[in-house]
Amino acid sequence: MNRYALAGLLLLGCTSGTKASTGRTQRETDSVIGQSQVPGAPVVKKALDASDSAKARVAAEDSVATVQ
Repeated sequence: MNRYALAGLLLLGCTSGTKASTGRTQRETDSVIGQSQVPGAPVVKKALDASDSAKARVAAEDSVATVQ
């Protein structure tokens, strides 16, 4: 894996909250970067997709656990 992609993934997972300068959350900022043409943008997009997939899977597992 590219060292910049790895650094981006680490930063993506370690930050949260709203940036004072833009008023955007880290997720919103990462989404904008993922849709841009800058080098490494596809990696950011894939990381967001993987995060969404994991979140959906956990939510589905939680809903099954509460039904039983």
